[in-house]
Amino acid sequence: MSVGLRNPAIDLLRGISIVLVLLHHFNIAYRLQDTALSRVLGWNTVHAIVRNGNYAVTIFFVVSGFLITSNAERRWGQLASIGASTFYRFRAARIMPCILLLLVIVNILATSRITIFQNQPEFGGPVPLWVVDLASLTFWMNVLMSHSGWLNYVLCVQWSLSVEEVFYLSFPILCLLLRRDRLLLLAWSVVIVIGPIWRATHQATEYTELNSYLSCFDGIAFGCCAAVLGRHVRLPARTRTMLQILVAGAMAWFYLSWSIQTTAIYGVTLMALGTAILLILLGGVVSSRRTRPSLLRFCGRLSYELYLFHLVILGSLRTIWPPDDTQGDIRVLLLVAYLLLSIGLATVVGRYYSEPLNRRFRGAFAAA
Repeated sequence: MSVGLRNPAIDLLRGISIVLVLLHHFNIAYRLQDTALSRVLGWNTVHAIVRNGNYAVTIFFVVSGFLITSNAERRWGQLASIGASTFYRFRAARIMPCILLLLVIVNILATSRITIFQNQPEFGGPVPLWVVDLASLTFWMNVLMSHSGWLNYVLCVQWSLSVEEVFYLSFPILCLLLRRDRLLLLAWSVVIVIGPIWRATHQATEYTELNSYLSCFDGIAFGCCAAVLGRHVRLPARTRTMLQILVAGAMAWFYLSWSIQTTAIYGVTLMALGTAILLILLGGVVSSRRTRPSLLRFCGRLSYELYLFHLVILGSLRTIWPPDDTQGDIRVLLLVAYLLLSIGLATVVGRYYSEPLNRRFRGAFAAA
């Protein structure tokens, strides 16, 4: 998607996903049981909403694969004509400024001896902060986590970025080598088949089952296939709408009915497939960036900044209000503050830092 145009339906899908991730991480820190929220909605309902944050990340993977593929087709006419150097430069222009800013913030807070921002490996011995910084910059945070667990409260969220960017490193190479859509679809189909096999054979820890490259590549491959196949789908508007409702309803039912801890092997595949079908049905409708979005669509536009920086806010809240000392409805107030502060920080970062740099770098690359 070009910088000036948005797909409002995709923004909504991203917005729902990032809010689910934010709620998931908050509930891990401040369990929402025995609060006004759980008394009104029921704890079972609240728990069903907040427990499956990894499925929301699966949706992100599919959307990313879809947008990367469809944008490449739009920019170069066909995938076989992709410009690899330009592709990598454009990805760096979007990804790297936020990573660098996050590393600066976390390193300053860690060296200021604020415990939650320092490395605290779950297993495997101590890990220097510079190693985590290097893993963030070179996209192997998920590999480091498989050896040390969730060792840095804020930076380990980049495990999913490691998965995406390593997949994208191969994307132009595959397009230039295979050239034909049929061969690309075949290659991505192989990746899709490998996903559940990997998850079934690597259930020893969450880090190998859910956070490794091969356990997640299938989601991105689903998105790539949806972008290619979606060009050939022609359905009446009413039929599209009915199918969208059915698929979205089925995904919501599955998400709320079972925990990912018991359904990951095939559940990731089902959620990825559902998302891919939704993206095909949504088509390529775009609107001006100046269109005022709903709150969820606004969060969708800021999903990358929200994903990277929300744990800075949550970590700060945990430092000031330790979860063990914070009970009852104060947790609901903290939830509201956490959501508002996270959206505010992401807005500032996006509007005044990452988006201007993205436009500037892309303009320079395009001119070159």
